[in-house]
Amino acid sequence: MNWDQVEGNWKQFKGKVQSQWGKLTDDDLDVIAGDRKQLAGKIQERYGKVQEEADREVDDWLSRH
Repeated sequence: MNWDQVEGNWKQFKGKVQSQWGKLTDDDLDVIAGDRKQLAGKIQERYGKVQEEADREVDDWLSRH
């Protein structure tokens, strides 16, 4: 799967994203709105991770879906 598919079907993926990163709120997910950089940024913010780690987590998640 590629990120364009996630972005285009964000409403369907929101639940999967929230189950992976439970600290993300519904408001966070609405702000992210399928934007990969926004998602990585919110993961950094909520989990105290560095950018590279957050990007790697998003890539790993994407490869499994």
